[in-house]
Parts: sequence; C-alpha cells; structure tokens
Amino acid sequence: MGFQIVVLWSDMLVWLLVAAGIGVGVLIRRTPPLLAAWRRVGANRVGMASATVLLAFILVGLLDSLHYRPALEGKPGQKTQYAVDVLSALDALVTPLRTRNEKTYSEPFATRLYAKETVDVPGQGAVREYPRLKYGGKHLAGREDEVAADAGFTAFRAGVLAFLGWLAVAGLAAAAVGRGKAAGSGWQRIWRGDTAFAWNAVLTALGLMLLVGVPLFWLSGQYHVFGTDKVGQDVLYQILKSVRTGLIIGLVTTLVMLPMAVLLGIVAGYFRGWVDDAIQYVYTVLNSIPGVLLIAAAVLMMQVVIDTHPQWFSTAAERADLRLLALCFILGITSWTGLCRLLRGETLKLRELEYIQAAQAFGVSSWRIIIRHILPNLMHIVIIALVMDFSGLVLAEAVLSYVGIGVDPTMTSFGTMINNARMELGREPVVWWSLAAAFAAMFILVLAANLFADAVRDAFDPRA
Repeated sequence: MGFQIVVLWSDMLVWLLVAAGIGVGVLIRRTPPLLAAWRRVGANRVGMASATVLLAFILVGLLDSLHYRPALEGKPGQKTQYAVDVLSALDALVTPLRTRNEKTYSEPFATRLYAKETVDVPGQGAVREYPRLKYGGKHLAGREDEVAADAGFTAFRAGVLAFLGWLAVAGLAAAAVGRGKAAGSGWQRIWRGDTAFAWNAVLTALGLMLLVGVPLFWLSGQYHVFGTDKVGQDVLYQILKSVRTGLIIGLVTTLVMLPMAVLLGIVAGYFRGWVDDAIQYVYTVLNSIPGVLLIAAAVLMMQVVIDTHPQWFSTAAERADLRLLALCFILGITSWTGLCRLLRGETLKLRELEYIQAAQAFGVSSWRIIIRHILPNLMHIVIIALVMDFSGLVLAEAVLSYVGIGVDPTMTSFGTMINNARMELGREPVVWWSLAAAFAAMFILVLAANLFADAVRDAFDPRA
C-alpha cells in the first residue's frame, strides 16, 4: 500500500459529530414540531445563503480530517517505510500549493521576492535586485509585464467554466422543483421565491462562490494569489489548513460544554434548594476568575505534561492534535456557565406551569418529567446558544493563539497566522497580505455562522 492511514483523536471526534448530525437529521424528520421549525429555517433566504457558505467550509474541514502517511521509496522486497509527516486528503488535492514554496515573502500575484538581495550577475558582479520567484509566474518566463493580462484572461476562462457548472446545478434544481409541471415552471418558481425552500438564495450564494473560487484556485496553479509568508509558504494553503482548526475549536468545544450546561442548568432550576445553591456556587466561582488567566494556566499545565511524555507521540501531528483537544476541553469547561444560567432560569419558569404540576400530582418521577417535558421545551434555547457560541469560540482561538496560549505553533490556524503577521506589520515595506487573508477568511466564516444563527433563532423562538 502506498500510504498508511492515520486516525487522530480529533478526526474521530469530527466524524462522530458527522454521524451525530445524521442521527439528529433522522430524528428531526420523525418529529413534526422540529421538522416544521427547520422548514422555517429552510425558507429563510439569508439563513440558507449563509448555510451554503458554511457547508463549503465544512467540506474543506472534512477533507482535512482524512489523514495518512505516504510510503517512502525503498528497494523491492524491503519492508515499507512511511514518512514522518502526516498529510490529509486536502493536502493531496492541493499538492501544488503545499509543495511550491518560495524563499521568503512575495506579494499576491508577484513574480519576484518582496525584498532585495545581493545577486551575482555575469559581467556585472554583485547586484542588489529583487530575485525571480521559482514558481510564481514561472510560465511567463521573461514576460513579467504581462501578469495582469495573463491573470485576467485565465480568470475569465475559469469564470466561464464556473458559470457553466452553476447552470448545470441550477438546471437540476429547477427540474426537481418543476417536476411534473410545464417546462420552465421550475425556473420561474425558484427566482420568484415561490418555493418552500429558499432555492434562489442557495443558488445565488453557490454561484458567487463558484465565480470567485474556481478562478482563484485555477490561478493558484500559476501564481501565489495571496502571496507567501516568511518561509515562502503559500498563504492560500495556510487559509485552507486553518479552516479545520477553527471548526474543531467551535464544534468539539460545544460538544464538551453541552452535557454539563444542560444537566446542571435543568437540575438547578427544577430541584432548587441546596442543589441550586451548590451549582450556582460552582459557576459563580468560575465566572469570578478571569477567563484568559484560567485558560492560560490550564493550557500551560497541559503543555508541561506533553513535554514530559514525548514517548506518547510517534509524529508531530499527534502532539499538536493532543494540544488542540486539550484546548477544546479547557474552553468547554470554562464556557458552560452562560448556557447553564440561562437554562436554570427557564426551568424555574417551566416547573411552575400547570402541566408540570399535574404530572407531579400524578406521581410522575422527577427525572421522567425532566426528560419528557422540561428538556423538549428547552431545546430551542440550546440550539440557538450552540450555533451562536460557535462564532465566539472561533474568535477565542484566534485571540488565544495571538497571545501564545492557543494551538500548537506547528498547527496552522487563523490565530497563529495573525500572531505571525503582527511582526510583519513593523517591516518597511509592510507585509500586509497574511493578516488580510486570515482576517477575511475568519470574517466570512464568523459572519456566515452568525447569520445562520439568526435564522435558527427566528425559527425556534416560540415568541416569534
């Protein structure tokens, strides 16, 4: 076999979340009230446009969660040896971005390095000039002044291809919507917004992503479209690798936080008395400690454990993965208090309603009342809080990595990109593209998550 499959702990959690999502989808399909609420989400144009963008990020994250170690070349008959580097399916798809490294900084679409170097020129001796890039604009040879025309023509061809692909997808959607009706009725219903599902928003968002993404990746085979960093690595490749880190921080931390917040919040509100006092004391103490200091102390202690047990890890990827999971658990343990307090207040209100008191009068057990009556009436709050907390956790990782207590330095994330770019802002001339690219990608991800959260909130809020 030409590769060895590697399963990291974070990979298992990611695919476990995918399986859980499929299970929740089946449950929603069988539960009419939940199905009606999600149909309202599907009818929201802004929500569906943002969901389309989020699905693109999730697809990148899933491709980056299929890891393997490539086999090394060896003599026939020898035992196969595998590389130390752990790659992913995403790395295989974007191999040119990963392998075509320059010497150091270069601007977006540049053909030469960003800083002058001393170069020996035959007949002229040592000359200070901007050296030619090894890969950026290599196909132009000596026609460096034609970068704009070449990039524009290439982007136009890729845009035409993207538009044709979008027409094919839109045609399939129109055929599905207008099934059994007159030809063209599907198109009319979609663009007039007469469908129960916001197909017009989905197709519009998909068209914009294709018109931007296809030319971008086509051009990335010829240029460094977002430039290169200090060690010459393509910034677009770093952006793609940062997506998985942001998704894991947002989703796995939520998975850690959810059971504790839901259980303690409902128990405190339902049983009241000393149970309520004890739970309130716990989350009040946690809230009184500055969050950054608590997270920093926990991360540093975990880092000491990792450093003193190097035998636990066969690759650097496993070491970085453990620190990422440790950060997720630490963030989850320190961020459950807000949802817990919210669920406690709602439970205090629900337990005084007539149907709860009737169940108590009939002798129904407390835990059965909690599971059958309290929890279902709190699920809209849980869903809204989880979706809205996702964007906050992605931003938290960026802040923590910026101050040096986030993910492992060897792992690419939006926070490490911003942290590495802060020193570049002090150069003359300024190296701006790494920070701008990281900020733009994180802004799009967080904005899409927030807009989708607003759609979910509007659909599940019983007062709406």
